[in-house]
Amino acid sequence: MVTLTAPENIATDVPAADGPATTTVDLDASTVRELNQGIHDAVDGQAWTVTNPGGKHSLAVGITADIKVTIEGHAGYYAAGMHQKGDVTVTGNAGVGLAENIMSGRVHVKGDASQSAAATGHGGLVVIDGNAGARCGISMKGVDIVVGGNIGHMSAFMAQAGRLVVCGDAGDALGDSIYEARIYVKGTVASLGADCVEKPLQAEHLAELAELLAAAGRTDNPADFKRYGSARNLYHFHVDNSTSY
Repeated sequence: MVTLTAPENIATDVPAADGPATTTVDLDASTVRELNQGIHDAVDGQAWTVTNPGGKHSLAVGITADIKVTIEGHAGYYAAGMHQKGDVTVTGNAGVGLAENIMSGRVHVKGDASQSAAATGHGGLVVIDGNAGARCGISMKGVDIVVGGNIGHMSAFMAQAGRLVVCGDAGDALGDSIYEARIYVKGTVASLGADCVEKPLQAEHLAELAELLAAAGRTDNPADFKRYGSARNLYHFHVDNSTSY
């Protein structure tokens, strides 16, 4: 039995013979603060289940231990934000700012995600089985994102590093002002943003893409994708853009 400092209305089940105890938090009976305090006190190897999430905001944020958290239902804004370790699964949809500023670990949404998914992410893997809204992966700094459906406009805006894989279509201004992140899109792109261009899909990219798709549990053919990235024109000084006084 795992000993916790959580309130009495957070239940810890008897561990199975082949795994750790699962702590269940019912958000009809507990608060989000109690949930997050519990997982902040958790230790590596624990498993947590969140029931009746009801679209509440800031669920399972700031995880620093190698734990597994399953949110059974829909999550609101900023679910799994500032994620540093472990594995968070949302069985429903997620609101704005999913996994914002993720550092490492894995976040998996089995439904759709709203806008700004994995914004400013530094590392880790974010998997969205459904669609993602506008500004998916903006200012990404090393995170990997795999979206099973479509993404909205201004995705990967100012993306600096990392990989964005889209198995559906992409909206307008994809990769606007992009730096060195890599974008792979299987479907159509409504329009490319400033300084974003299509690039050759070479053997190294096919291998990289295959690895990302496998990590996300997908079987798409990497050869069906196109690659996009920076033309490297905007972030270098050019004398013709200077102003004389």
